[in-house]
Amino acid sequence: MSKIIIGIHGLKNKPPERLLRKWWKQAIKDGLRAVKHPRIFFPFELVYWSDYFYPQPLNKKIKDREHPLFIHDPYISPTTLIRRKKSSARQKFLNFLEKQMDGIFLNRDMSINFSGITDLIIRRFFNDLDTYYSKYTLDKFERIRPAKDVIRNELAGVLRKHRKKQIMLICHSMGSIIAYDVLTQTAPDVDIHTFVTMGSPLGMPFIMSKNYQEQKKILKRDIKCCTTPENVREKWYNFSDLKDRVALNYNLADDYFENSHHVKVIDKIVYNDYEMDGERNPHKSYGYLRTPEVSQVIWEFLTEGKPIWWVKCVDAVNRIFQPAKSAPDQESTKEKDK
Repeated sequence: MSKIIIGIHGLKNKPPERLLRKWWKQAIKDGLRAVKHPRIFFPFELVYWSDYFYPQPLNKKIKDREHPLFIHDPYISPTTLIRRKKSSARQKFLNFLEKQMDGIFLNRDMSINFSGITDLIIRRFFNDLDTYYSKYTLDKFERIRPAKDVIRNELAGVLRKHRKKQIMLICHSMGSIIAYDVLTQTAPDVDIHTFVTMGSPLGMPFIMSKNYQEQKKILKRDIKCCTTPENVREKWYNFSDLKDRVALNYNLADDYFENSHHVKVIDKIVYNDYEMDGERNPHKSYGYLRTPEVSQVIWEFLTEGKPIWWVKCVDAVNRIFQPAKSAPDQESTKEKDK
């Protein structure tokens, strides 16, 4: 069976679809090169939805940093791939914070407390998410429809187009919310081999409450908490940088139970090395895509079921024809992330 990697981006305005797709692919290539399994070609499609919320994409020709369409975070291939030790102190703090947030905002029946406050938080810090849940937008046929339906159908259409293939679905940030909704509500009939979430806010109390209520309606029975979508057949990996403020609840395994196929969340803490002008952005999709942990999962998906001799031959051919540039050295820098 043929394979396909499908990506879906996250919050805020983006560069044009073609450019964003190119940068996602380059980040994946740089990551695969770093784990010594370079790939020049691999099947990839990006689900692009920011044009429904933003009339004009970001423009790389604009040089004025104050211009609203200036690209502050373009993709730049790293010369080194930095790996840092995990901060146990921060991990303990985030575990404590998760329990406090769940205790304050979630009731035992998974209903939400202080809904006015959570709605205010969404509108203030997650404008795209507010639009997704409560606003309307024009679809491709110029019809006014709920934004969430338009965006969900965009991803569902791509999934159904590739339903006869083995699908790896890679979702960043708000893209993981859209993907979860699509897998549980819009396209539960399309099997997903590997589900990957990066910098995901799925652990936020108000998101879990919405997901729980929707799943309860669909399954038509009482459930204890949210579960892995039924159509995820093999694996669900969740990758988080401990300094990613969108993924404050980095640990989804205790929030989302396994499905009937015994697929449960595998949480992995990573170091997102994306940096621009000397400032690190631990939430950026490009940095997540080229982490050794994500790269290993992608490589395993692409080569699963292939004989060892075939994998070695493909690696050798790709090393010969890969672009002439020094490969990132994942062991070049090791220091504690304070």
